[in-house]
Amino acid sequence: MKLQISFDFTDLEKALEIAKTIADYTDVLEVGTMLLYQHGIQAVEKFRESFPNKTIMVDAKIVDRGRESVTMLAKAGADWVTVMAGTHRNVIQSACAAGNSLKVNVMLDLLDADSPGQSALEAKNMGADALLFHEPYEEKESLEFLDRWDIVKGNTDLPVFVSGKIKRDTVEKVLKLKPDGIIVDRSITLAEDPAAEAQFFYDLCKNN
Repeated sequence: MKLQISFDFTDLEKALEIAKTIADYTDVLEVGTMLLYQHGIQAVEKFRESFPNKTIMVDAKIVDRGRESVTMLAKAGADWVTVMAGTHRNVIQSACAAGNSLKVNVMLDLLDADSPGQSALEAKNMGADALLFHEPYEEKESLEFLDRWDIVKGNTDLPVFVSGKIKRDTVEKVLKLKPDGIIVDRSITLAEDPAAEAQFFYDLCKNN
């Protein structure tokens, strides 16, 4: 099971500083949406420059101009990008086609899907490489959305990553589902000792 750590705040220098302390305890470093909104392509370029050998995910939440968006992010150094499942299927397919030609993987974000199960079923045929299963950040801090896990996982053989304010006291519930990866953000990045917190989650993932 992989651990992806998301830097979803606006201070790029702070994000890079923390990332350097936890890089040994994560499989994927994520340039979060807020970081991307604040700093644009520079955020991706800085992460790639600082971590040339790490996998970089960009949570771009693409909903239009799929080919152009993926091409731009690929040039900046992204290995993975997110595309929203609720957008037009032509956007998804063009993003996936661009990703395939540029060796960039596409993670289909089920957040806005009308039917997560149907989106999961169709994702592979549209060219997606993985799925992201979570709830809006504004939702209350619960994992009730995991009740729909079987609807998603039962309709795909693609890797499925789970996010959603995962903490020490909730992570075991997520791990029991055996996702292909979990995404942790502020539980690590805002911790008093981010490296120790990252190692805690990393060791859990590697032992499950």
